[in-house]
Amino acid sequence: MNLNGTKITWLGHATFLLENNGKKILIDPWLVGNPSCPAAYHDIAPDLVVITHGHGDHIGDVFDVAARNDAPIVGIYDLTTWLQMKGIDGDRLHGGNKGGTIRFDDLGLSVTLTDARHSSSFVDDGQIIYLGEACGVVVSFDDGPTIYHAGDTCLFGDMEWIGKLWSPDLAILPIGDRFTMDPLQGAYATQLLGVDAVMGCHWGTFGLLSGTPAQLTAELSKLGVKAEVIAIEPGQSVG
Repeated sequence: MNLNGTKITWLGHATFLLENNGKKILIDPWLVGNPSCPAAYHDIAPDLVVITHGHGDHIGDVFDVAARNDAPIVGIYDLTTWLQMKGIDGDRLHGGNKGGTIRFDDLGLSVTLTDARHSSSFVDDGQIIYLGEACGVVVSFDDGPTIYHAGDTCLFGDMEWIGKLWSPDLAILPIGDRFTMDPLQGAYATQLLGVDAVMGCHWGTFGLLSGTPAQLTAELSKLGVKAEVIAIEPGQSVG
């Protein structure tokens, strides 16, 4: 697919690096503890951090990443409030909620928080801390594509409206099963979204995450959905 000069690198699990016009956007900063993330990306210093929810396999390195520069951090309000309570400067935290859009003129993009059906919490000093609801994100580049990262979620019918409202060029969907959609649900999600290209995530990191892009391709074929499945390994890029 044509990403208009935008580069997308999968760092394993649900962590992605988007590069557009020299700017780096990191989605779900789980790096050092992520067994799929190449070591070359462990010390990345992005220009923007976007978080879908508070589980450790999505925010495990957020504090280390935040310490490298003063890049803004986007997430659900409950989560960003907790990050401030844990010491991150509130001026760089951009909390919102589902349906809201946060604009970054200097980066040439907007981030919209969408629905997702999942839990969100973090184990802190032996206590489970509730961090609001999980969300998906739509990253819309002024000079580039619109990318929908569904976060961790099951299938839900309003994905159709996400497709109609934001017309993403690419959908990044969890397909590993057990904690998220499996490839069958991912195929139906692709159909609802009406996208021309889809990339699977949240698969292969652990044995429990058994879904694969090949299975997604097979399920799309059964449905008669003609969407390109972009299958890359952690550390590889498209665009």
